[in-house]
Amino acid sequence: MNDQRTVFWDNNYVCMIDQRVLPANFIINHYDTYQAVADAITTMVVRGAPAIGAAAAYGYALAAFQSRATSYAELALDMARASELLGKSRPTAVNLFWALERMNRCFDALASSAVDAVRAELLKEANQIADEDVATNKQMGAHGAALVPDHATIIHHCNTGSLATVDWGTALGVIRSAHEQGKHIHVLVDETRPRLQGARLTSWELKRWGIDHTIIADSASGHYMRTQHIDLCVVGADRIAANGDTANKIGTYNLAIVAMAHGVPFYIAAPFSTIDLNLASGDLIPIEERTMDEVLFIGAERIAPEGVRAGNPAFDVTPHDYITAIITERGVIYPPFELNLRALA
Repeated sequence: MNDQRTVFWDNNYVCMIDQRVLPANFIINHYDTYQAVADAITTMVVRGAPAIGAAAAYGYALAAFQSRATSYAELALDMARASELLGKSRPTAVNLFWALERMNRCFDALASSAVDAVRAELLKEANQIADEDVATNKQMGAHGAALVPDHATIIHHCNTGSLATVDWGTALGVIRSAHEQGKHIHVLVDETRPRLQGARLTSWELKRWGIDHTIIADSASGHYMRTQHIDLCVVGADRIAANGDTANKIGTYNLAIVAMAHGVPFYIAAPFSTIDLNLASGDLIPIEERTMDEVLFIGAERIAPEGVRAGNPAFDVTPHDYITAIITERGVIYPPFELNLRALA
């Protein structure tokens, strides 16, 4: 499969694979305003914590090119507005705020530079964030692949491949790395309601990589753990608290409980930038509540009676007690997480 970055810069446009239309269509959208980039993050044109972070960094750089400021002071006002709007696009993924903080620090360090030089340096920083993400994912994949036995059957939830990052992937990057090492793998892919990221996106990526897999309903994982030999579960993360509690796509907590009940190792794969040491526990992680229509409709077709309400939390929190280890680019971290996460920081 040819590498294709999920988010990239091209001739003063921020470009993104439109994940809303996969697998039926492959479309790359081009955005020429930071407002449009923020909307693309909110509406899930781009999704996955690392990809969101890179998109926000590029959106920030785009704001500098979009601005008509002729002085650093004028540009600072425009950049503050851009940072605020981009920061509101998704509340749970800590990579969004990590990337914006890094871009803001870069901007602050350029106070004595000409405006055009500032623009160039901000784009350079955004490109660096994107390049580092790819390198980080490949390091993470190498660490995680060592945990995958040959002929493994793996359960995966949501989508954590190239589409959720700039390229390569986190949890799916682990699976991809093991596959490229020649290990024979079968993946049970949770469909991941309500937006079906597993059925639509993970299956699309695994097919392109030539990795054997089967799509299952989210509620079927317990059946497969009881009736078949499952070697491990591996999922991604949008934010990890200091004690190891992990926010990930809704349904992850259920999977972790079932895995523990059946003695199946449950791994989190995420870059270290996803770890938020400022939050003591997962109870402090903000959980995004999305529109009811995502639950009440599949596409344009309503599947529930008229007039009923639906809850639609985008994420849930898996307590650290259910997590076997956290795979990062710095290595595999085992409990006690509160000590070992800080040690690697």
